[in-house]
Amino acid sequence: MQLKQIIIAHKSGHPASKAWAETYTKALEERGCRVMVGPSGVSDNPYPVFLASAHASIDLAIVLGGDGTVLAAARQLACENVPILAVNVGGHLGFLTEPFELFKDVEVVLDRLIGDRYAVQRRMMLEACLQEGSRRYPEQVSDTFLCLNEMCVKPASIDRMPTSVLEMEIDGQMVDQFQGDGLLVATPTGSTCYTASANGPILHPGMEAIVVTPICPLSLSSRPIVLPPGSVVNIWPVGDREVNTKLWTDGVLGTTIWPGQRVAVRMSRCQAQLIVLREDYSFYGTLREKLQWAGTRVHFETENGNGGLADSTDSAWEETR
Repeated sequence: MQLKQIIIAHKSGHPASKAWAETYTKALEERGCRVMVGPSGVSDNPYPVFLASAHASIDLAIVLGGDGTVLAAARQLACENVPILAVNVGGHLGFLTEPFELFKDVEVVLDRLIGDRYAVQRRMMLEACLQEGSRRYPEQVSDTFLCLNEMCVKPASIDRMPTSVLEMEIDGQMVDQFQGDGLLVATPTGSTCYTASANGPILHPGMEAIVVTPICPLSLSSRPIVLPPGSVVNIWPVGDREVNTKLWTDGVLGTTIWPGQRVAVRMSRCQAQLIVLREDYSFYGTLREKLQWAGTRVHFETENGNGGLADSTDSAWEETR
């Protein structure tokens, strides 16, 4: 990888994240790299300025924060084919980030990047827009919104918690009507986030698939469904006279859905590119760590390669007591 022009985005309001951004900026500039630095947060979006200021292709984005900071970067940079090195500095769960311990030795990290000693995960994304008109010849009436985790259609009101009634069509076929708190349309990456909280399935991020999950449905027959990546999901709000229903993308407000409009969700051509520094990276290891899955409680080993089971260690037995 060439390191000629780089973005560094740090978590807004987090001193350690900003300090490490400054440390990497100094090290990169000493190597002759042009660096653009700025905060990223709920009220800070530095990426339009970064992209407009770039006088050549951007080689890398270093994103220092948690999963929310990474999601914001992916929505802005995926279609620009900018790889993202995300590091957990000031984050909480950190599903999408590299551990901070691997990031502390600045020169080692930069040497690994220049020497191409890393892996790149390509993550599927979704895009959504509002449409009006006939099903056969729809008219797009909004911007196109991107997400790495999920699109969410749900109502929001200042003074109460309204229930939504949403109709869903998949590839031109009416599927169901959902009454409840809303509807999630997620990627495999997003299956471990809001979708998992809504009792949706967990999908491996290497897959290409779309997960539709109702949020707290009022019918026991409403169930999540996994769709092929080429599917198009259309969602209509029904009977929303107060215009409360909105489209949310990765937890950020996209737009209000007005009467007569529908949300069309499909797989995007853009893919997020996440750099992996860990040589022992495992998605299942991440599930065990982040979701606190127990894994095996008693460890067995094969003996002499013949598939026999050796006795468990005393320490392993102690863990089960």
